[in-house]
Amino acid sequence: MTTAPLLELRDVTVRFPGTVALDAVNIVVHQGEVHALMGENGAGKSTVIKALNGVKPLASGTLLLDGRPVSISSPAESRAAGIATVFQDIHLGPLLSVVENVMLGHESRGRFGIDWRATRRRAADTLGALGLGDLDLSTQLRNLPPAQQQLVAIARATVGAPRILLLDEPTSSLEAADVHRLFSVLRTLRERGVAIVFVSHFLEQVLAISDRMTVLRDGRVVGERVTRDVDRVELISLMLGGDVEALKRLGSERRAHRQEPEGPPVLAAEGLEQRGVVEPTDLVLYRGEIVGLAGLRGSGRTELARLLAGVSRSDGGVLHVAGRVVHLDGPSTGLRHRVVLSSEDRAHDGVVRGLSLGDNIVLALQALRGWRHPVSMRERAELLAWSCDVFGIDGVDADTPAEHLSGGTQQKMVLARLFAAKPLVMVLDEPTRGIDIASKVTVQRRIAALVEQGMAIVFISSELSEVVRLSDRIVVLKDRAKIGELSNGPGVTVDTIVEMIAADGLPD
Repeated sequence: MTTAPLLELRDVTVRFPGTVALDAVNIVVHQGEVHALMGENGAGKSTVIKALNGVKPLASGTLLLDGRPVSISSPAESRAAGIATVFQDIHLGPLLSVVENVMLGHESRGRFGIDWRATRRRAADTLGALGLGDLDLSTQLRNLPPAQQQLVAIARATVGAPRILLLDEPTSSLEAADVHRLFSVLRTLRERGVAIVFVSHFLEQVLAISDRMTVLRDGRVVGERVTRDVDRVELISLMLGGDVEALKRLGSERRAHRQEPEGPPVLAAEGLEQRGVVEPTDLVLYRGEIVGLAGLRGSGRTELARLLAGVSRSDGGVLHVAGRVVHLDGPSTGLRHRVVLSSEDRAHDGVVRGLSLGDNIVLALQALRGWRHPVSMRERAELLAWSCDVFGIDGVDADTPAEHLSGGTQQKMVLARLFAAKPLVMVLDEPTRGIDIASKVTVQRRIAALVEQGMAIVFISSELSEVVRLSDRIVVLKDRAKIGELSNGPGVTVDTIVEMIAADGLPD
């Protein structure tokens, strides 16, 4: 770019309680470009959006527009500076019509209040200029599909003629045809000179729509690239950590006990899908093996895990557990069929903060039996003693509230709870995220030991070295679809997975 920057972040630092979300970040955005923010979960992408939107205050650093420092401490100040934001969760009125949503706060007014004829005309002009003239202005928003709701949100953001448009995961719930139409709208805005800051976990979409990108990891900028010149393997390596050469040196750390599975599968998914979330997927899991799900954030790995455990309901396909067709319509149904999930969001979906360590561990077993058949005090004591011994929960009283435990102890507690239900299948989504090295080693060793005892495990980790280290087979996902499957062995490395993900084109 030869023009002067429209927007700059200079040494911007944003702090949350107990953590630095952005650490001296420098980003430059030019007029008439789509600038993507890339990075895994927790990299700081959404925090950049919130800082520019005025939701999160800067601890230090400077924001500049047209080379001049500006202070943005609220969404209203952000809008006044010519910045419009569209978040992943659409903030519109479901009971309002399209015209009311698009023109909210920008209605044309006459002597007797809102001039609805003029307002409708302006809304039609706004939509028409974006190529959205086919939208019915009188339709209530709730009657539109998610894709059209997202387009209405973007139209509303452009009514005030912003110079900068911030889009945080605008395609997360859209199918391919809807993404194509959204990108047509974004190209129209780019031609008008609007600068677009685009956040997405979908690699192919970013490569298709963006002009430049900034890569963040752990709240820091680790690279800036012109999209047309980007090397995909290098890009993924920047996002995950470690350079390409380091990834190539990483070898497969296959477990010595690896054997070919025997007998029928304990779990088999055929065409399992959730429309707009996970494409139809086949997956087979045998007793005594770990199947890893590998992919970048947004690949569909977590969503597939939730379908396998019944936490999310499928729209199609068939799921077999222990040779029987099952319909898992909730976690309790999954538990009854001995399929359990350890969620990636431990704080909200795993740890019951108001209960003690002991009560948390006993919870799944008690739910399985029903409250009319309580776990006896003797059983409880034996289970807690076993859990503390096996999972290395040391020096913690069983009556300690779960919210006061360290992240590592909380994770061990959740795993002990699931194992107490004696599951056939454990689906582990990021079981080592956010815990110290010693706890991570303990958890990984315990997972390997469970499999040696005949359990079947689906394993997800953002650290691909963990997936390679523990998995017998690896299912690779990208953009909500399964793109390949590997039988692990000496020739399989982290780089093998990275190259599969980075391969040109969308999956068939």
